[in-house]
Amino acid sequence: MKSEVLVKDVMWGEVDIIDRKTTVQDALNTMQYKKTKMLIVDKAHEHDEYGVVLIADIARKVIAQNKSLERINVYEIMNKPAISVNSEMNIRYCARLLTRFNLSRCPVIDEGKIVGVVSLTSIVFMNHAYRAKK
Repeated sequence: MKSEVLVKDVMWGEVDIIDRKTTVQDALNTMQYKKTKMLIVDKAHEHDEYGVVLIADIARKVIAQNKSLERINVYEIMNKPAISVNSEMNIRYCARLLTRFNLSRCPVIDEGKIVGVVSLTSIVFMNHAYRAKK
């Protein structure tokens, strides 16, 4: 019987969440300090959705447009709602979803709360290691 590998088996639980009113400059500083390419933008209220801001968003929507990093807030450039997955999802389907939307990573949400982040890199390498142990 083949064992299924789930998102929770390959995700990382360290999540970088910022406020929607954070300036792009501060978000970029956080990305550099945390060594990450994606920050999750927190919900503004209970019935709101999470957003994400990527290095590519900053490059395309701020730097390429010659806008000021200090004068733009992340809510102006974020992608919302964030495409997310559940921790109980099989990684085959997660990989299909990410590649279908040309994403390299996404938040993992259970019961409306962020519990981690999964990336194609973690799916490929951690899946390989997970299967090698069995």
